[in-house]
Amino acid sequence: MKNTKHKIELLAPAGDFECLMAAVNAGADAVYLGLENFNMRARARNFKLSDLPRVSKICKPKKIKLYLTLNIIVYDSELKKVEKIIKKAKKFIDAIICSDISVMLLCKKYKIPFHVSTQCSVSNSETAKFYKKLGASRIVLARELNLKQIKQISKIMPVEVFAHGAMCLSVSGRCLMSQFLFNESANRGRCIHPCRRFYNIRDNEGNELRIDNNYILSAKDICTLPFIEQLKKAGISAFKIEGRNKEPEYVSTVISIYRKSLDKELTKKEIEESLKELSKVYNKGFSSGFYLKLPTSDDFSKTEDSSSTQSKQFIGKINHYYPKVEVGLIKLNTGKLKVGDEILIIGKTTGVLKHKIQSMESHHKQITEAKKGEEIGIKLPLCRKNDELYKVIKKN
Repeated sequence: MKNTKHKIELLAPAGDFECLMAAVNAGADAVYLGLENFNMRARARNFKLSDLPRVSKICKPKKIKLYLTLNIIVYDSELKKVEKIIKKAKKFIDAIICSDISVMLLCKKYKIPFHVSTQCSVSNSETAKFYKKLGASRIVLARELNLKQIKQISKIMPVEVFAHGAMCLSVSGRCLMSQFLFNESANRGRCIHPCRRFYNIRDNEGNELRIDNNYILSAKDICTLPFIEQLKKAGISAFKIEGRNKEPEYVSTVISIYRKSLDKELTKKEIEESLKELSKVYNKGFSSGFYLKLPTSDDFSKTEDSSSTQSKQFIGKINHYYPKVEVGLIKLNTGKLKVGDEILIIGKTTGVLKHKIQSMESHHKQITEAKKGEEIGIKLPLCRKNDELYKVIKKN
């Protein structure tokens, strides 16, 4: 019998080649990336237009779709440049994610599928019908919607929602705070996140108000894992993971966990274990957003930086790898390393590998610990010269 189960696309962020490979290896169905200009993550590492052929060669053989983000506000003086990018990118990508109607019209002109960005804050069926008539193939819905509202709009056309990652103060974007305070527009991809900072409330007479949480503008991250089975039944076409500014280990961890959750129904114990894994990488605490109920004061973060339970320390680069004996040669740049330590191997082709050190040697003798400046051999899974090694540090 033919399997008629609804297939949900798992869409991963890619800020650079390391993150791209992390997403591919972790099981993403599609990746989205930005170029040096015209996307909402101008401060991310991003890709060059000349990188697209290489990116396409990585994705296409694995049938992984590639989406290009051109989702900022565009001015008249930039239209010709945007058009050139679209013309050159056409043969390498599957769709463009955009919010400016001028970009949508250019996509139609060059017959490229386009997805309406969450920046457009599509929140109702009539707006969805408008973009469908305009020619959109998918809508990335506003983050302010609950499951019932999402299910209604999904009957009109394919919809995408954010399943995991950072939440903006203004939820679906269009925030002016960064521009107002520092002349760095979020709507041009240059937000410096002043909402994440510690604030004191003071009136005109100098009186200060003491509150329980001074991070009153900083929302927790969305995490849909605890109720993902409900999302699966809402008619959603794609689950998007936020994070083009995040590190490769974040992409690897989050994508691999959501891959498992889409491939089968996780048990309660598996969900608990997965949440612990998600807590190890960058996060500001977890929230259900608007999916189940309106957010409360509990949905605001209590830290300016990450609440992750782990961090990483750069150890050095692989100077040579011997595949026959599976040994990497490395000179320690900093810190100590010992047998039993957990490490991350990160590279443009390797992506992210997690490994627990089983054995080390120096001058052909087995050792249990190495210090800064020593050159050692480590038993490692397949990796490459110039891959970076990081020691995993557990936070208290």
